[in-house]
Amino acid sequence: MNLSTDPSFERLMTGLVASLSDGSFVKLLLAKPLRASDDLLRVTARRVELRGEVALSLLYTHKTRDITKNHSQNDGVGLLREMLGTSFRNAHLLTREEEWQLSISKKGQCALHVAKTGQAVDASTTHDREKQRWLEINRPFLTELGVTTTQQQLVPAMARKWKQINKFVEVFAHALAASPLAEAKQLNVIDFGSGKGYLTFAIHDWLRHTKGVDAQVTGVELRPDMVALCNKVIAKLDIVGLRIEEGDVRSYQPAALNVMIALHACDVATDYAIHLGVRAGAQIIMCSPCCHKQLRPQLLSPHPLKPILQHGVHLGQEAEMLTDGLRALLLDACGYDTQVFEFVSLEHTNKNKMILAVKRAVAKPADEVLGQIREIKGFYRILEQCLETLLKADGLIA
Repeated sequence: MNLSTDPSFERLMTGLVASLSDGSFVKLLLAKPLRASDDLLRVTARRVELRGEVALSLLYTHKTRDITKNHSQNDGVGLLREMLGTSFRNAHLLTREEEWQLSISKKGQCALHVAKTGQAVDASTTHDREKQRWLEINRPFLTELGVTTTQQQLVPAMARKWKQINKFVEVFAHALAASPLAEAKQLNVIDFGSGKGYLTFAIHDWLRHTKGVDAQVTGVELRPDMVALCNKVIAKLDIVGLRIEEGDVRSYQPAALNVMIALHACDVATDYAIHLGVRAGAQIIMCSPCCHKQLRPQLLSPHPLKPILQHGVHLGQEAEMLTDGLRALLLDACGYDTQVFEFVSLEHTNKNKMILAVKRAVAKPADEVLGQIREIKGFYRILEQCLETLLKADGLIA
């Protein structure tokens, strides 16, 4: 149906263009397909900044999959204008201060309702400031992995997992923006110990559908049942650029690697993962370690710490701090800017520490850091730390 002469339709389109121009635009939703048999259920438009350019990101929600396409502002408006009335009967425009609802009858008559929202809505387009928008709740993989229901509502028992997924993507997004990979159009990501794949799928989805990056994401998992489960979901949703393989971080040999992720890698498995990332030249390394067993039996409780470290709980905390502190220093010596901070704890453990390392654009001498490592080891009489041993064997540190 041709709506170009309908005043309500033109008023909505004028309001859309005006809100995009003055920065008050939040989102536009096209819904209620014209034909019940259509596979395309709705289209959601958001104004985003991609590589410094303003664009319209259109999320096409189908019955079994979602597709995100980014367009220039003018092209995006043109597509929305074309779809309203030919593919959809309803449009919902949300701005900072108003809600616009347009409905189209079966006879092609438009009815427009405009109301104040009652409070200002955040129309920021910078992804780094949109904590609730790292992933859309209606992404199909979330339903297949049990995070959402078939109606795409959050399963109450998965609320903590949903929070963790979004926080993980947020941390990764900030690291990516600060790394030499910020403008990369292709990325190879490997996630060791990918398990049921929540975070593996999330990183792939965010890179591909939000950032528009040609990402090849590989999950590596020891348990064959988890590998089979994830690959079944990948096949069902026809996901491109994602695969799950059975393998061990100690022996895995990646063909290409830009980002290395290892969450809940037990004890020295974290050291092997970091070593693999450094050796392969990963620009970003993300680890959430646990089970710090290697150093604890080696530790001498030096004076005046002996009275404090006589308690097992304190000795365990000391071993954890030293293990991850040495890992951070070793990454520093290998040319990474490294942070250690609290993260959302995983479902397998109450550990909530994240080691995040981003490759420096300009190298700096490692002598001072290596000297600090020697002093710490000498103070506690540490004979061996796995990551240091692996890095020295490959000549990556002196």
